[in-house]
Amino acid sequence: MKQHFMMFAAYNQWANERIYDAALDLTDEEFSRPVGAFFGSLMGTLNHLLVADRIWMKRFTGEGDAPATLDTIVHRALGALRMAREVEDRRIVEWVGDLSEKALAGRFTYMTVTDMRTVSQRLAPALSHLFNHQTHHRGQAHTILAILGRPSVTLDLVYFQRTEEGRAFA
Repeated sequence: MKQHFMMFAAYNQWANERIYDAALDLTDEEFSRPVGAFFGSLMGTLNHLLVADRIWMKRFTGEGDAPATLDTIVHRALGALRMAREVEDRRIVEWVGDLSEKALAGRFTYMTVTDMRTVSQRLAPALSHLFNHQTHHRGQAHTILAILGRPSVTLDLVYFQRTEEGRAFA
């Protein structure tokens, strides 16, 4: 299981870099333009991804910031948001790399954000959710970029596995 999650942590980092690279030349207006996505704009969507990862990492590790709502805007500027995203992605990669198989099979307990209840579950399925959630909303970010007239970005896991950094997981 550890190798599987290490792959997803590395893939997550790679895919996030590609989304942010594709958004580099957006104007502030385009970045924040509501386009009908669940979190409204690319700014809202990318902030949500950072917020959700921070919430989960706080649950997993007991450390770091955990915004109180899922639609918190951490940064309105793309550059500042990207820097925070890169820090969080490195944190996830390092944390997953330090996990033991025993820890992955273990349980943890946390309080939900949406309805304030206590949940206890195994770590591995929750970690699967973290990476699946990223993929889900990156798909929305990809669509937003297309709506804004930007070229399509290849984000498939198999393409990551064909890169130098992803070849170890293929």
